[in-house]
Amino acid sequence: MGTLTIKVPDLGEGIAEVELVAWRVQPGDTVAEDQVLADVMTDKATVEIPSPVAGRVLALGGEVGQQIAVGAELIRIDVAAGGEAKEAVPVVSAPAPAAVPAPAPAERARPAAGKPLAAPAVRHRAAVLGIDLRQVPGSSADGRILHEDLDAWLLRRPGPPAPDAARYAERNDEEAVPVTGVRRRIAQRMQDAMRRIPHFTYVEEVDVTELELLRARINERWGGERAHLTLLPLLVRAVVLAVPRFPQINARFDDEAGVLTRHGAVHVGIATQTAAGLMVPVLRHAEARDLWSSATEIARLADAARAGRATRDELSGSTLTVTSLGALGGIASTPIINAPEVAIVGVNRIVQRPVMLGDAVVARRMMNLSSSFDHRVVDGQLAAEFVQAVRASLECPALLFIE
Repeated sequence: MGTLTIKVPDLGEGIAEVELVAWRVQPGDTVAEDQVLADVMTDKATVEIPSPVAGRVLALGGEVGQQIAVGAELIRIDVAAGGEAKEAVPVVSAPAPAAVPAPAPAERARPAAGKPLAAPAVRHRAAVLGIDLRQVPGSSADGRILHEDLDAWLLRRPGPPAPDAARYAERNDEEAVPVTGVRRRIAQRMQDAMRRIPHFTYVEEVDVTELELLRARINERWGGERAHLTLLPLLVRAVVLAVPRFPQINARFDDEAGVLTRHGAVHVGIATQTAAGLMVPVLRHAEARDLWSSATEIARLADAARAGRATRDELSGSTLTVTSLGALGGIASTPIINAPEVAIVGVNRIVQRPVMLGDAVVARRMMNLSSSFDHRVVDGQLAAEFVQAVRASLECPALLFIE
């Protein structure tokens, strides 16, 4: 028997503190060996802290949302008789999407027996007129409400038909939502990036007509046998082909040390929206992958991030990031650099519109690339040349298959 103090473990990568995002136990609870005690958040992932012993919880070392230093007290446990402490091994995962709560009793549908009797057409008309059918007496033998009953109700009610009171009522309610967990980490990283990095964004128009035709033909030819190709693997390939000519782009900048590290490997961060917030899983060694390998890995990483299964290694180490809002991509954007990288390539939506091609006006599928760069180490001309190289490969997709 005795008291064991469990401290916040060293999670590596120079992490000095973590955010406490959830307690799995409370004082007085009995815990088993390896039972999860708490979830803490690094800037990359959620870490589950297990109990190295069986015993009873005596005290908790912080409150949810609090920042706790590595090595600080996390929890105290009264060790069960004969218990022997072992080293706690944290379990790392990306934050899982928040569970959707069950509807409150008041939100559930009313029992059928409590509903006024009326035909669907009568119900629809009553809804349009803003009439509460519970206030309307039915004239049929079984109490069913008829159109005539609605007419009579309107005649008895003074003034014009009232609009739906709930729809047009004033609202003065407020809700304070603490910014914690992944959302707070995202906010901190975005704020730091905008404060420390002088961004500039370069927007270029790209004709992807031929690229989309090729993509459709490839998917038709290889459908069911190979991974389905989206635009992203093709864009990643165009970036990979451009990087050797522009090593300054595929780099990470340590502004405190004043050192720019150029990378031969192209580890592409794929910005992915999840229920928990924006995550950036990493497609490693994109330079060594063909289109289908990239497509398969991008899909796997996105699924893992959205399901909360992405590991810390899968969420770190990118050298250049690609971000896309898909069909919601707008016509231009100003993406924020994923520090310490120095560039991010943003994809806007594809639209078909008339374009001058020679002396003729033709329908073409057009898309903008909105890319941001760190002006401390990337000049405007270099950024423009890089984007033009990517554009050239996308507009003439045969170049994607030529080294």
